[in-house]
Amino acid sequence: MLTNPFHQFSAPAVRRLGMLGILASMAVLSGCDVHGGATPSGPVPPVGPVLTVLTVMPNPHTLAVNGTQQFVALGTDAAGAPISATPTWSVVSGGGTISPIGLFTAGSVAGTFTNTIRATSGSRSAFATVIVTTVATPPAPVVATITVTPTPVSMAASTQQQFTAVGRDAAGNVVNIIPIWTVTNGGGTINAVTGVFTAGSAAGTFTNTVTATSGSISGRATVVVTVSTPPAPALATITVTPNPDSLARNATRQFTAVGRDSAGNVVSITPVWSVVNGGGTINASTGLFTAGVATGTFTNTVTATSGSITGRATVVVTAPTPPAPTLATITVTPNPDSLARNATRQFTAVGRDSAGNIMSITPVWSVANGGGTINASTGLFTAGVAAGTFTNTVTATSGSISGRATVVVTAPTPPAPALATITVRPNPDSLARNATRQFTAVGRDSAGNIMSITPVWSVVNGGGTINASTGLFTAGVATGTFTNTVTATSGSISGRATVVVTAPTPPPTNIPLGAAAANGIMAGTAVTCVTGGIVNANVSISPGNTLTGFGPCIINGIQNLGNAAAAQAQLDLTTAYNTLAGLACPPANAIVANLGGTTKPAGVYCSATSIGVTGVLTLDGGGDPNATFVFQAGTGLTTAGDIVLINGAQAKNVYWQVGSSATIGTASKWQGNILALTSITLVDNATLLGRALARNGAVTLGTNNVITLP
Repeated sequence: MLTNPFHQFSAPAVRRLGMLGILASMAVLSGCDVHGGATPSGPVPPVGPVLTVLTVMPNPHTLAVNGTQQFVALGTDAAGAPISATPTWSVVSGGGTISPIGLFTAGSVAGTFTNTIRATSGSRSAFATVIVTTVATPPAPVVATITVTPTPVSMAASTQQQFTAVGRDAAGNVVNIIPIWTVTNGGGTINAVTGVFTAGSAAGTFTNTVTATSGSISGRATVVVTVSTPPAPALATITVTPNPDSLARNATRQFTAVGRDSAGNVVSITPVWSVVNGGGTINASTGLFTAGVATGTFTNTVTATSGSITGRATVVVTAPTPPAPTLATITVTPNPDSLARNATRQFTAVGRDSAGNIMSITPVWSVANGGGTINASTGLFTAGVAAGTFTNTVTATSGSISGRATVVVTAPTPPAPALATITVRPNPDSLARNATRQFTAVGRDSAGNIMSITPVWSVVNGGGTINASTGLFTAGVATGTFTNTVTATSGSISGRATVVVTAPTPPPTNIPLGAAAANGIMAGTAVTCVTGGIVNANVSISPGNTLTGFGPCIINGIQNLGNAAAAQAQLDLTTAYNTLAGLACPPANAIVANLGGTTKPAGVYCSATSIGVTGVLTLDGGGDPNATFVFQAGTGLTTAGDIVLINGAQAKNVYWQVGSSATIGTASKWQGNILALTSITLVDNATLLGRALARNGAVTLGTNNVITLP
């Protein structure tokens, strides 16, 4: 599995593609493909970013006969920004074959195959040349250090900076890398592929924040983000409010002043207040104006000044207003009001003067003659339990004036309806072994009205288990129809549902290994053994051919090291690996915890990440000698335990498909065929009844390991 297909290309190449545009040697696919082939013409209005340039990398690339190489296609839009491309791969001029994901396998004929790799995305195509040789490709240098530049770098907020990363081996030689860019200590964001950093809005020094990582090696750079303070806007106008304002003799009014610049934006000011045309006096600091005794209109008299800018307001001083009217009556409504025991009612109060004009009041509410209670602030009344007529009991008071209302509390309301039935859904329900289903329960009274219930759930006739509170049912391993088994109970009333538990579709019993079947060990690069190891089968390595430690360790079979037989075995291993990875995994078989201490029937089991086995994992064949067990690990397989087979289960029918690497722990007694994308390690004293088949990496044995074909 290629977790990062760009790691095999140089950082400068990706930066040229992502940030600086495609180099002159890469054709801009505006009217033709990268090698001159005609492409459709005519503008098509884009919905989003449009793929303009497509480039295949590496190009050219040299590899040995029967060797493999992952090719990738990089796309950009017209501005040079990266854009996702999922091409169709083909070989047009010979040299080998290529998979739908761009994995090229060289043929057995050496030579230069110009523009043979073709990637097509929509109307865009790009090509790469392959040179097939009979000489094995030397191992790639190992990155020891990564240097990120520039560092430190000072940037303004929200600006961008292109960072570069140079990898070197332990001898200081430059090693081509494709780093993954991250920001570890804040300061902004970075494009994970191109290394273009965008500064954030917060100023500060962000030490070693920009990080370039290749494998386990990282390099870092420090960023200093600066934020410039914009010049203060120039005050253009001052608006004084209220304007105009009318107030009585000797009355006061608070004036306010708002400053704005020439664009109308508010500018903070602290004005000096003054009165320039009479009408009263004003506090120079606060803007509190006090009217004089002379009535009249005093135009633009209130003045607020800040620097050279002034705003003004007009004041009209009037004769004294007559005294406020006096509250004479309060009317409370509703009056009278009838309500049931414990019921609530909102009362309102309206005040009027002696002339009948409405006056604003905020009454205090009380209950004077019983009948219930009332909120003193809001007037919300709650009836008591005693029935009767409570005359003038609700009272609203403002000052010395009160208004009242009568309340009639009536006999109790009839009792709530009784629960008559409970309906459980779904009913019936069919689900596979170990699958889960959420059941629901609806209660109704004798008239069919829905009633709120909180049922207690139980299983009465087998078929699985259920959460007593939530109704989440988990099917057991026994298949069959379990009539009225799921039960929801509230008081003396119960509802039930039938569950049908079915067996999951078993995986295919024939998963051919082809030429890989005769091998106890297969590796892509090398096989090593410390001492005391015994392999009771063939050993094949391709495209590598390194076999180390066999002398102290024994191979009781044929050694195929980098030859045609080993290459064919790798092809058949790849086919079997892809077949296993493509098997459907029922949702109920998703692995969410360590498998140690569990028993599994035949089937396909899967984990998006790693599978761990600590202790004993028991595989139950159920009496079927062809029972097949497939375990799909998204990343790794790590063991500290044993595999036990019961009821006819056989090691030859157990498959461990591993997306990265597998480690069989110390003294583990393991069974089954391990098909790993990268590498396999057997720690000291571990035994394997099965096969250790690694596609791309190495197989490593410790001390006293024994591998026997199942």
